[in-house]
Amino acid sequence: MNPVFSSSPIRSGAQFLLRLRDGLAALLNPLQPLSALLARLYVAQVFFSSGLTKLRDWDITLALFADEYHVPLLSPPVAAVMGTGAELCLPVLLVLGLGGRVAALGLSAVNVVAVISLVDIAAAAMQQHITWGVLLAGLAVFGNGRWALDSWWTAQSV
Repeated sequence: MNPVFSSSPIRSGAQFLLRLRDGLAALLNPLQPLSALLARLYVAQVFFSSGLTKLRDWDITLALFADEYHVPLLSPPVAAVMGTGAELCLPVLLVLGLGGRVAALGLSAVNVVAVISLVDIAAAAMQQHITWGVLLAGLAVFGNGRWALDSWWTAQSV
């Protein structure tokens, strides 16, 4: 046995840190479903609002896609329809937690295309896109949480 680690102060310090870690986990783990729900609601609101804005004045939306947003591989009208459709449908799925990982990945794609297609993006706008991207990545990797239709559906089918 290593004499450095067998000494009482180091061992009790390590035990204290382990107890602290376990105590924090016991406090924070119950907040995971709420955190996932809040992330879903926040990101969904951002993208759904953007979709509604595009829908309110379709002529301006088409002009923006023709002049400002340079979406690769798609014509401006097709990009406008696909982008607006994604911004209106995927957030609803995300909020409900129905196919949430697919919705998070789809909104991630919309987010990436938005960043790529804007030639000049302000630093503050870029920071927002990064924040949304991180939240969406977390939802895609860790899932919707327990407060989601996917979780309820899975529990019902078992």
